[in-house]
Amino acid sequence: MAKRSTARVLLASTLLTLLTAGSVLAQSGRDYIFIVGSSTVYPFSTVVAERFGRGTDFRTPKVESTGSGGGLKMFCDGVGVDFPDITNSSRAIKDSEIETCAENGVTEIIEVRIGYDGIVIANAIAAPDVALTRADIFLALAARVPGEAEGELIDNPYETWADVNPDLPDIGIEVLGPPPTSGTRDAFVELAMEGGCQTIPWIRALKSADKDRYQEICHMIREDGAFVEAGENDNLIVQKLEANPEAFGIFGFSFLDQNAETVKGASVDGVAPTFEAIADGDYPVSRPLYFYVKKAHVDVIPGLREFLREFTSERAWGEEGYLSDRGLIPMPDEERRQVATNVRELTPLTVAGD
Repeated sequence: MAKRSTARVLLASTLLTLLTAGSVLAQSGRDYIFIVGSSTVYPFSTVVAERFGRGTDFRTPKVESTGSGGGLKMFCDGVGVDFPDITNSSRAIKDSEIETCAENGVTEIIEVRIGYDGIVIANAIAAPDVALTRADIFLALAARVPGEAEGELIDNPYETWADVNPDLPDIGIEVLGPPPTSGTRDAFVELAMEGGCQTIPWIRALKSADKDRYQEICHMIREDGAFVEAGENDNLIVQKLEANPEAFGIFGFSFLDQNAETVKGASVDGVAPTFEAIADGDYPVSRPLYFYVKKAHVDVIPGLREFLREFTSERAWGEEGYLSDRGLIPMPDEERRQVATNVRELTPLTVAGD
C-alpha cells in the first residue's frame, strides 16, 4: 500500500509540474525557440534555425554554443521559459544527467540523433602531412605513460612528436583542444585516447581487473602545456592553426570541411578523415551527434514542433540535404526514418517512474 501511495504522489507531482510549466510558458510571451549546447552541433542547428526563420511565420530560433556539458546542465535546470527548449550534444546524455533533469521536473526528454561526425586532428594546410595512430595520440597527450618496467607509469616525458614516434615530425607537441565541458572532448578521450591506450597489453588488462585505474590512465590528458584548452569556439582553433603551422587542433569534421583551404586532417590508423570514411565507419575517431527536446515545451513554445519536423526532414538531414553540404554525415535511411517517426510521435527517452 505504501508503494502505491508513493507512486500516486510522484504521478501527481509530475502532472502538477507539467501543468504549471505549461501555464507559465503560455503566459510568458516567449515567442521563439531557445537552443543551447554543443559547439559541434551548433553550425547545423544554426543553419536549420535560419532556414526555419526565413521559410515560416515563426521567429528564428535563438542558438547559443555552450558546449555539450554546459548545455545539458542548463537544459536540466528546469521546465519553463527561463530554461532552454533544446540542447545540442556531441555525445549521448548521461544517466546522471537524466537523473538531474528528473529531479528538476524535466521528466520527458526526446532524444534526436541527427547524424554522424568525425573528430579530426588537424594542422595548417601549409604544414607537412601527418599520419598518426591512436597509440601516437595517447602517448603524446596522456598525463602518464608506460615506463620501461611492466606496469610502471611515469609523468609524460615526450616533448616532440618524434619522441613519441621517430616517423613523426621533430616539432614540439602543441595541441589545441576543447575543454572538459565539451562533448568533443569526451568523445576524443573515449575514441582516440582510450583507443591508443588499449594497444598496451598490461593497461588493456586493467579494463576488467581495475576499471577505475584503467580510466584514470586512459582518459587523463596532460596539463604541462602540450595540450591547450582552447574553449568552445572551433573557428578560433582553426585561426590559431593558420597562424602556427607547428600546432595541431582537435575539432569536428564539419569545421575541417568548411575550412579545407586553411587546414587539413591527419590520417588516424591509416584512414583519412573524409565524408565517405566516416559514413562507412572506417575512420576510427567518429561519433553520433544529438539534440534533446523537452516534451513539455512542444506545442507551447511557438514553432517548436515545426522546427523538429524541419530538422528531421529529408531536405535537411537526408543524403542530399542541405546539412550534408555543411559536413553532417547522414544516418542510414532506416535509422533516419525511425528517428523521424519518434520525433513526430514525441516518443520520450525517459519518463518519470520508468
